[in-house]
Amino acid sequence: VQLQASGGGPVQAGGSLRLSCALSERTFRRTVMGWFRQAPGKEREFVATISLSDGNLLYADSVKGRFTISRDSAKNTVYLQMNSLKPEDTAIYYCVADGTIIRSSWSIAAQYDYWGKGTLVTVSS
Repeated sequence: VQLQASGGGPVQAGGSLRLSCALSERTFRRTVMGWFRQAPGKEREFVATISLSDGNLLYADSVKGRFTISRDSAKNTVYLQMNSLKPEDTAIYYCVADGTIIRSSWSIAAQYDYWGKGTLVTVSS
């Protein structure tokens, strides 16, 4: 199982970016996919997750109202639309996936079995 993320890059504060992540194969019907991020000198942080099967989703409070996660289940792909970006959103964004994680653990990094290599988002002020 591989995750291929794309869409990062530099952007000015207030701008938008869209990240994409494709899962090479879906071995579990209840697969969820999402995003974590890690800023320089900080711990990895949950961003958002969505269920490929029913579309249920979860956001971190820090991105609610600015970021939108969506999915194309037929393509095993998720998207993260990031609007109103702030310098504090600067981080490496990691795509994650798991087929057995329970909803109460969706925000816990250690519960995800599959991780992409990460894509850098740099927001300048």
